[in-house]
Amino acid sequence: MWKRSLNASLSAALRRTVAPTGRAAVRVRSSSQRLRRPPSLSSDAGIAGSSLLGRRDSLRCSGRSCCSESASDDGSAPKCWNCGAVAGKSAGTAPFLACGSCRSVQPVDESVDYFQIFGLEKKYDIDVSNLEGKYKDWQKKLHPDLVHSKSEQEKEYAAGQSARVIDAYRTLSKPLTRAIYVLKLEGVNVDEEETVSEPELLTEILEIREAVDEAADSQALRQIQSQMEDKLRHWYNSFASSLHARKFEDAQTCVRRMKYYTRVNEEITKKL
Repeated sequence: MWKRSLNASLSAALRRTVAPTGRAAVRVRSSSQRLRRPPSLSSDAGIAGSSLLGRRDSLRCSGRSCCSESASDDGSAPKCWNCGAVAGKSAGTAPFLACGSCRSVQPVDESVDYFQIFGLEKKYDIDVSNLEGKYKDWQKKLHPDLVHSKSEQEKEYAAGQSARVIDAYRTLSKPLTRAIYVLKLEGVNVDEEETVSEPELLTEILEIREAVDEAADSQALRQIQSQMEDKLRHWYNSFASSLHARKFEDAQTCVRRMKYYTRVNEEITKKL
C-alpha cells in the first residue's frame, strides 16, 4: 500500500512540474517578441547594434519589400520599428507611412501603391479635387525637415517616404501619367519614348504643329489649345472604357494619342 501511495505522490509531482514548464515556454516566446522591438534607434544603432537587431532587420526585409517590421506574428499587419505598435491599431485602414502612436516615419513599403497612399480606389477615373490636400497632409508628417533631430535611419526613411508621396501626387494628378501608371499596375508597360508609327496620327500631328508655328497671335494659339483639350477629353474617356473592358492594346493606343496631344499643349503653353 505504501508503494501505491508513493507512486501517486510521484505522479502528482510530475503533473505539477510539467504544467508550469509549458507556461514558461509561452512567456519566453513573448519576451523574445518584445526584444525585437527596440524603443528607439540612435544615429549609429544600425552600425553598432546587437546581433538581435541584425536578426530583426533580416526578418523585416525577408518579404516582398523592406517594410516596417514586416508583419505581426500572424502576418496580418506591419509593426512600427520604433515602438512596436501594430499598423492596424494606430493607422486604421491608412497606409503605414508614419506611426500613429509614436509619430516615427516608417521605411518605404513598395507594396503600397500610389492609390493606397491617398486612400483612393484603384481606378483611372478618380476625384482629384482632394488630392492636393491629402498630399499636404502627408508632407506635414513625412517631410525630412520635420525629423532633423531624429536618428540618421529615420531621416533616410523620411526622405524616401516624402519623395515617394511627391511622385505619387504628380503621377495621379495628371490624366496621362495616371493612365500609364494604371497600366503598369496591370502589368502593361508603356514605352514613353516610342516614336509615331501610325501614318494618320503622324500627319495630324505635323499639321497641328504647323498651325501652332503659323499662329498669328495668342488668340489663335488658345483656339488650337482648346481643340487639343477636346481631343484629350475624348481619349481620356476612350482609355477609361478600354481599361474597364480590359482591352489593353486599345488602352495603349489611347495613351499614345494622349501623349502627343499633351505635348502639343505644352508647346502652346510655352508660346503664350
